[in-house]
Amino acid sequence: MLESIATLSGLIATIWITVGVYVAAKLYPNYDHSNQFCSELGATGSPTEKISPIINNYPLGIIFCLFGWALIQLNNSNLALTICGVLIIIHGIGTWVAGYFPMDKDPYTKSPTLSCKIHSWAGFVMLSSLLLAPVITAFSPESIYVPFWFRGASIITVFLATYYLVKMAKAARKQKLTGYYQRLSYWVKLLWLSIFSVILVQV
Repeated sequence: MLESIATLSGLIATIWITVGVYVAAKLYPNYDHSNQFCSELGATGSPTEKISPIINNYPLGIIFCLFGWALIQLNNSNLALTICGVLIIIHGIGTWVAGYFPMDKDPYTKSPTLSCKIHSWAGFVMLSSLLLAPVITAFSPESIYVPFWFRGASIITVFLATYYLVKMAKAARKQKLTGYYQRLSYWVKLLWLSIFSVILVQV
């Protein structure tokens, strides 16, 4: 039972965070998905500072770790899939840390607090781990868990996620559409995670 849930958790994570961000944003007056980062929902002094990590970060950390564990436990797994699983577990741990240490209410502050710095580093770990996972999957040895077409999809995922990440960095300088490009970059990787989850369920 636990293994079945763990295998599906890649898809569950995507659905959970999509609904969770939507619900938390509804509790944040005048929240702007296009121009505000997802982390601003849990920022220090925000209306949803306490509830956002409870809705999103803490349960999501568990769900990501479950999927990483599912990859590591696969029968006839290989080193690449094991590393991929570890990276997703690291992403889950980063999600917990980012929830426990909130960012500052002003995401563009020139003098961030220690909590904000820890949050930012956790975010960097999250970004890197979920970007490296499809790279490793794309170049992993032949396996029933990674069909040829999914290798191509993994490469496309990395390209799109990186493209939108660069767009987000440029948008941050103008302080406009940062939330829009952040969501595109992250949800592309979540879509990859969902597809991977569905593949594992069918094998």
